[in-house]
Amino acid sequence: MLTLFTTGKPFVGHNGVIQRNALKSWTLLHRDVEVILFGNDEGAADAAKELGIRHERHTEKNETGLNRANFLFGRAQAIARHEILCYSNCDIILLQDFRSAVEHVAAAHRQFLMVGRRWDTDVTQSRDFTSPDWQTRLRNLALQTNNQRTPDWIDYFVFRRGLFTDMPPLVVGRPFWDNWTVWKALDFKTPVVDASRAVVAIHQNHDYRHHPGGLQGVLTGAEGGENHKATGGWRHLRTIADASYVLHADGLKLKPNFTRHWAAVKRYLRQAGRVALYRLCQPVWFFLLGITRPLRNLLGLRATPIRRSAEKV
Repeated sequence: MLTLFTTGKPFVGHNGVIQRNALKSWTLLHRDVEVILFGNDEGAADAAKELGIRHERHTEKNETGLNRANFLFGRAQAIARHEILCYSNCDIILLQDFRSAVEHVAAAHRQFLMVGRRWDTDVTQSRDFTSPDWQTRLRNLALQTNNQRTPDWIDYFVFRRGLFTDMPPLVVGRPFWDNWTVWKALDFKTPVVDASRAVVAIHQNHDYRHHPGGLQGVLTGAEGGENHKATGGWRHLRTIADASYVLHADGLKLKPNFTRHWAAVKRYLRQAGRVALYRLCQPVWFFLLGITRPLRNLLGLRATPIRRSAEKV
């Protein structure tokens, strides 16, 4: 049916709660689903045993200890029982609408990549998965919270074995590696399906204490910069908005995504703005500062005195 694979943080505290919630929800998608947990983080082995899922202790890491996506994707495709695989972040709860979407997209396309936007939701406790209405409760909670992330945030990737065989040395948990996967599928002329309308993928909110700089550190830190460099830059980055198809809200109709062209226009306009700022505006500004420095010094128009005057006022 489907093999899901992931890696997570240590299974302690709130992270332990939400990761167990996510993994448990995956095991309930289908009686023949396979779940693989990568990594030897604290509590991972116990969680895998408790949930009856496969545990792969070994991962390849970068110099700061982050897991490499190229190893995870390569190893998962080599050992998975099923031809269709899904990498998902370990804090995402998936419901039966996800399974239905996968089945429909897989029936429509031999090779594909299915992605979708997540719904940020506060989940603080272990969920009761024995309750017959657990899915309805979680779905309603997410929809009532009504905080669906933008297309830049990509948390799950469904594909058929063989799509990702030459991934560069990217690390998960930092920006840009997810955007590269969308670009790569499109570069292969593989249909990319946006399932955001059909799938309520529930992201359980958490803090970012694992990084000294918090969320801002995760988004702007050196590892993200290394990912950006390894992808080859902005030309090799795409978002969910660039998907070639959209899955209808009922999960049964696939339609061409005509708005993807507007996403491309906005991307090139943003890049043109960056080029204009850094290659035109800034050099001109510093040139003007240079040639006017003698006059500004003569008139006492230096930055430090101006700031001090403003502070006195």
